[in-house]
Amino acid sequence: DVQLVESGGGSVQTGGSLRLSCARSSGRTYRGYCVAWFREAPGKGREGVATIYTYSGATTYADSVKGRFRISQGASTVYLEMNSLNSDDTGTYQCAASPHYDCKGGAIPNRFGWWGQGTQVTVS
Repeated sequence: DVQLVESGGGSVQTGGSLRLSCARSSGRTYRGYCVAWFREAPGKGREGVATIYTYSGATTYADSVKGRFRISQGASTVYLEMNSLNSDDTGTYQCAASPHYDCKGGAIPNRFGWWGQGTQVTVS
């Protein structure tokens, strides 16, 4: 199994920045993972924000965050740097991972078997 732990959420003013982290641990070794960030706000449903394929570093972004958010990776951690935040970015952010998906289809929820607990981001 893979365990995912998010951190870095909080409250920020419009125009501000936050960096989220998704720390990954696993009892097995995989060549690569697709790691995605999703967000959900009340009444809006779940939205895929960004993905990164850890083997190649290839990334995808939702149109709503392109140019403002950047997904990157460390040794066993994936980061989501969020800039120019606005109220539409408010929500619970979750990371998800799969070692059996290469991210080429983007952030599709049913492609991911492991999910973190989520971290709240509030922009006001």
